[in-house]
Amino acid sequence: MRPRLAFARRRFYGRDMPLPSPDTLDPAQLASIMRWYLDMGVDCIVGDAPRDRFADCAAEQIKTPPARAEATARALPVRGDAEAPRAPLVAAAQNVPPPTPAALATDAATRTAAELAANAHDLDALRTAMDAFEGCALKRTASRLAFEDGARGARVMLVGEAPGADEDKQGKPFVGRAGQLLDRMLAAIGLDRSHVYIANVVPWRPPGNRAPTPQETAICLPFIHRQIALCDPDILVCLGASAMQTLLGVREGITRARGSWRDFHVEGVDGTRKTIRALATLHPAYLLRTPIAKRGAWADLRALKKAMEGP
Repeated sequence: MRPRLAFARRRFYGRDMPLPSPDTLDPAQLASIMRWYLDMGVDCIVGDAPRDRFADCAAEQIKTPPARAEATARALPVRGDAEAPRAPLVAAAQNVPPPTPAALATDAATRTAAELAANAHDLDALRTAMDAFEGCALKRTASRLAFEDGARGARVMLVGEAPGADEDKQGKPFVGRAGQLLDRMLAAIGLDRSHVYIANVVPWRPPGNRAPTPQETAICLPFIHRQIALCDPDILVCLGASAMQTLLGVREGITRARGSWRDFHVEGVDGTRKTIRALATLHPAYLLRTPIAKRGAWADLRALKKAMEGP
């Protein structure tokens, strides 16, 4: 079946040239167009035609009911005369937009994920729960769940952002070019995958290897928290800025925050609060793009090795 070309960019053919119909193109021309998309970084198609999702969100907006606005105004503090007119407060409340259906759906999916994670008492049960979870849209575009790799119960747990194309095909985190570099980094301090446990904050590949949205990350956060608790490592290593900011709450850039030890707090399997030593370092994919940054990553690896040799 010939691919639909409604999404083709006009500038590929020229600003003043009409878009051709697929029926007028021969197989060589179709192949040339697909190669162009691959060169531009488009390696998958989610829909058959473009969709304006901003317009969809605008259409879903609903106005605040008057009763809700009045209740909001009554809850607002009033300064000065208690008998002062409340009309300005009611008007202000009416101008506050209610949560969008998308936000409500994200909250519901996050609550469901938290319930499923809390009921998983081992890693196999957690994987089964995540396989059955339908609250994250990424699952519908990914090939499979990239749940884990390495040794369960290892002293060191490495957490990245999200799977890539190779990880999506094999169902394991860090098996592509970045994963191969990670293997060499671990080997430099005498480790391999039999000594560490590896996972991602988001276990499903985002289309086109884009970064996960804040909503997608929030939905998956209960799962990675539970995965860390079940693995119960002595040391948590956050690979890249996204994993660091999500798990450790650090708002600095990774180049400034890397190399510093921090505390990661998680609820253990027994319900008690546990503190794990955490270290943020540069993501192997970033090191592939910026080889000069390997100096900082090597310093972080030496700090990790020193911490493992300590008590």
